[in-house]
Amino acid sequence: MRNKVLSLCVLSSIAAAPTFAEEDKFLWLEDVEGKKPMEWVKQQNALSEKEIKAYKGFDGLVSNSLAILNNKERIPYASRMDGYLYNFWKDEKHVRGIYRRTTMEEYVKAEPKWETVLDVDALGKAEGVNWVYKGMDCRYPNYDRCMVSLSRGGADAVEVREFDLKQKAFLDKQSKPFTLNEAKSSVSWIDKDTVFVGTDFGDGNSLTDSGYPKVVKQWQRGTPLSEAKTIFSGDKASVAVSGYVIYDDEKPLQLVTESLTFYTAQHYAYRDNKLVELPLPKDADIKGYFNDQLYIELKSELKAGGKTFKQGAIVYTDLDKLIAQKPEFSVLVEPTATASISQVRFTKGAILITWLDNVKSKLIRYVQKGGKWQTQQAPIDVNGTLSVFGAEDDSSEVFVNYTSFLEPSSLYLFDAKSMKASKLKAMKQQFAAEKFETKQYFAKSKDGTKVPYFVVMAKNIKLDGTNPTLLYGYGGFEVSLRPSYSATIGKNWLEQGGVYVLSNIRGGGEYGPAWHQAALKENRHKAYEDFEAIAKDLVSRKITSSKHLGIQGGSNGGLLMGAAFTRNPDLYNAVVCQVPLLDMKRYNKLLAGASWMGEYGDPDIPAQWDYIKTFSPYHNLKKDTVYPKVFFTTSTRDDRVHPGHARKMVAKMEDMGIDVLYYENIEGGHAGAADNNQAAELSSMVYAYLMQQLKS
Repeated sequence: MRNKVLSLCVLSSIAAAPTFAEEDKFLWLEDVEGKKPMEWVKQQNALSEKEIKAYKGFDGLVSNSLAILNNKERIPYASRMDGYLYNFWKDEKHVRGIYRRTTMEEYVKAEPKWETVLDVDALGKAEGVNWVYKGMDCRYPNYDRCMVSLSRGGADAVEVREFDLKQKAFLDKQSKPFTLNEAKSSVSWIDKDTVFVGTDFGDGNSLTDSGYPKVVKQWQRGTPLSEAKTIFSGDKASVAVSGYVIYDDEKPLQLVTESLTFYTAQHYAYRDNKLVELPLPKDADIKGYFNDQLYIELKSELKAGGKTFKQGAIVYTDLDKLIAQKPEFSVLVEPTATASISQVRFTKGAILITWLDNVKSKLIRYVQKGGKWQTQQAPIDVNGTLSVFGAEDDSSEVFVNYTSFLEPSSLYLFDAKSMKASKLKAMKQQFAAEKFETKQYFAKSKDGTKVPYFVVMAKNIKLDGTNPTLLYGYGGFEVSLRPSYSATIGKNWLEQGGVYVLSNIRGGGEYGPAWHQAALKENRHKAYEDFEAIAKDLVSRKITSSKHLGIQGGSNGGLLMGAAFTRNPDLYNAVVCQVPLLDMKRYNKLLAGASWMGEYGDPDIPAQWDYIKTFSPYHNLKKDTVYPKVFFTTSTRDDRVHPGHARKMVAKMEDMGIDVLYYENIEGGHAGAADNNQAAELSSMVYAYLMQQLKS
């Protein structure tokens, strides 16, 4: 299956809360590239850099990070197209990266010979633009033409250009290429000369309130974009509209999806120039098109045809019956109390499902014979995380990656027909992992729910409450945090005497849709109570103490950080708050914020603001309160989460006499950095700050 899916993307009452009608005197900082705000940013950057980089081991941290990021022995993960394996690669020579290819015969070698397809550094130099590569979408099944997405400085908004994969060049004007100006666009191939397109058409009525396409058009090669045929126009209040094509082997299914909210959508089949509304639950996700069946994941219980289908199950129905408005659903798999579905991948003749059982992976093959599903577990021994990618409709082979906190990634070629797995590549150890161990614990949250978390610590650790400990969290958007190897954490934190903790709080997807939905909107406090329970459990186990406990999170995790230190300022001594949401009164008016109201609620509705204000860090700061010295980071070019959130929070804290640190990368987008040099510098600042705060 190939599906161009819309990608957007990543609390208890507060006592004595302040009044919320006060004027926002820091609103001027929302002017992203205004002269006055940028002067403020540069001043803040200089102050924070001076203080953090004074850490005597800073240069060593940067050196460690660059060596890891530029390591030529890291696994070159690849996608297969038309007999080649394609990979995007960055190193000290290719700072912005190259898109390159090789053959399978070469790929299995220790040092494959690669052929450069697109050099982003050379392109940027030739055009005088700081291009950041954002992806290559190639036409199936021919793989002759591709849409290349290029971002200025790392923003989500991209310029789209058509690329000839055979000739390794952008199409010239005589070939009448498809091109789109900078916007948050959606483009999907229908055939060589036709695409679905959603973008800013310049008419003032083509984008949603969230800034994504509201209209899908069918665009023919050689015709002006203004003459593209409108297929569907959605509601301005919806998140986005997209048109795309998925395949059952080489049989195409054209779909149009209106994402009504972040978690609900209406799907349409586009056949014979007509849209047919599909009778699917609005909160269900389409997972694939396989053997004339459409597969969906249920986010809530479904009652249909006299049957009840479990929340979190994968069900399927004959496509023709679905289009005829007479679906007959059957179950492929259902979750259990401890196991949820992490991935669903379709190959030639088989379906592969990656399961999470208490946040540990296993891979199962499903084959239908005689009307019954037969299962078999892949022969890959794991105690960590499996990820499947490179699944193709015309092949039984897929790539499987395995990793854990202390085991570097291993890449396997797995044949879903023969059930044989062969190791292709394996990363070497990049830190002294043999000195550490991983343990999984469960903390009891305020409502009695048991919440899992992982601790990576030295085998000879002394449980005396003095260990510098970093607790990482996210807890939103059904995102599962799974064990994975990070050489940077290993070298720059664990080897420096630190303990690393990964939390699996509600709001995430570790136990399926119900785990996520338990912390939505008015129940947001559940995620924060879970996080606090883990922090307190770490202290009670004497792994650390509040004086030596730091926390970190970004985006929605940045909101978690803001809520954490405003709710319990005495519980932590360091807070790394990255690309965060913080002003929850205005979040829905800033950039893509309106798309997340399904997660947090609508602050413009008084009844919803009543609970949102309890987890709006910007509004819950209190004078005469001692807070830990927080380190905020963001990016000027982040056009997903507005940098104004972090800017205003810092300005307000300083105005209240609260000591704080702030660093804003001038480029980098929501990822925070545009290249390896920037990434190394920023991550090293984080670890230097943590050492300064927690080791004393």
